[in-house]
Amino acid sequence: MVGYIILAVIALLIIVTAIRAAFFLPKKQVKPVEVEEKVDFERVQKHLSQAIQCKTVSHENPEDTDWNEFKKFHEFLEREYPLVHKNMSKEVISRASLLYIWKGKNPDLEPMALLSHQDVVPITPGTEGDWKYDAFSGHNDGEYIWGRGAVDMKNHLICVMEAVETLMEEGFQPERDVYLCFGHNEEVVCSNEPGAGTIVKTLKERGIHLDSVIDEGGAILTGDIKHLIDTYIICIGMAEKGYCDYKITVTDKGGHTSQAPKHNGLGKLANVIQDLENHQCKAKLLPFVDTLLDRVGRTMTYGGRFIFCNYKILKPLIKFIVTKIPETACLTRTVTAVSMCEGSPTPNVLPQRASVTANFRPIYGDSVAGVGEHIRKAVRYKDAEIECIRAKEPSKFSPTDSRAFYAIEDITASMFTDKKVAVVPYLVMGGTDAYFYEQICDNVLRYAPFRLSVEVLKTTHATNERVPVEVLKDGVAFFKSYIRKVSKADR
Repeated sequence: MVGYIILAVIALLIIVTAIRAAFFLPKKQVKPVEVEEKVDFERVQKHLSQAIQCKTVSHENPEDTDWNEFKKFHEFLEREYPLVHKNMSKEVISRASLLYIWKGKNPDLEPMALLSHQDVVPITPGTEGDWKYDAFSGHNDGEYIWGRGAVDMKNHLICVMEAVETLMEEGFQPERDVYLCFGHNEEVVCSNEPGAGTIVKTLKERGIHLDSVIDEGGAILTGDIKHLIDTYIICIGMAEKGYCDYKITVTDKGGHTSQAPKHNGLGKLANVIQDLENHQCKAKLLPFVDTLLDRVGRTMTYGGRFIFCNYKILKPLIKFIVTKIPETACLTRTVTAVSMCEGSPTPNVLPQRASVTANFRPIYGDSVAGVGEHIRKAVRYKDAEIECIRAKEPSKFSPTDSRAFYAIEDITASMFTDKKVAVVPYLVMGGTDAYFYEQICDNVLRYAPFRLSVEVLKTTHATNERVPVEVLKDGVAFFKSYIRKVSKADR
């Protein structure tokens, strides 16, 4: 009798799930883009190539930066975007950051801001010859534009400038002010003089509160699994992780290597590394994961929806799986990465002090101080010195019910009609200039409107960085539509 009851319950659950899956569909009806955006495709290619030729490399020590290259880049922008420079005010803030302001019709509306950074990372010494084309050539072979900054992120900056210039050519005027904020040292981690931070300080002093901010960080992923999903997953970064470097130092007697004990200072250091790697920070599924799974699940085939309509029940299993994969584990915890070691200054001397530096990316809900406490608990040597070298806290989460978020949702769904589109909240693993704007804005989004393969994305900060020329057209069209929609008084 009990067996029949169990079978009946299982059958009922399957029937209920089957019915739920049939109705587990996207909640939102997509509004079409009001305008078929014109893009000067040849011009945007030419301008990106020229932009890459400006060697705007930022360095931790500002004195190592070639500021003439930034001047060259500014002169290029002024020359190639005449309407932008005629109709917008321009300020150089800090050493080389740029602030453009396009006045809207209604001064009572809060301004919107589009962010990019001008700087790029250096070429690793000794790898110059590994590039297919010179790293600062901006070579266009018809398929890709090559060079440092092609993906990170002169493609983004140039598409923004093209969008504004083209809108001005078409006689468009926004209802609210439009700010273009281009920092000069985003690639310098925890800079003492951040360009974006100085822009925000300037705006804050002027009493400016922004309606919305959009910067790099999110991406367009192609979900393509046969019989399960064929969807563009539009990842909008709603927050970003923090950053902290901790140096852990152990002491020992030292001495001559000819009389070395079985276990010296570096042996202790090996134990420290083992302790850090074996005691990872606690994993957790943040609330944005619910929304991500819900939105992606609703775009799947019936078989996928049959599974994902019960994703809340499956959360323990999902958590277990994602924490076992490095690429997804970072979405669930503060990541530990041991990256630097120091010991004796010479090979024949036992170290009296040995240090390891570990990088942590605190997730929302954790803190820099909390990471320090975690290290103290994890490391077996309670007399070890623990020093925080540099740090910034994780950002806040922006809401998903803002006009800016809805604008991205509407525009992307209308642009990419060859597949279903799932616009999902996302946690950015690295850092962006958007972080600073939380002080003066409640809606800070991180999204780059470019469809890039994994192969191309892996060239970011690496050899043979390049961007497909075809995605530039979408980039300009997106920013034109985005400015049109978000600059309005309402949605």
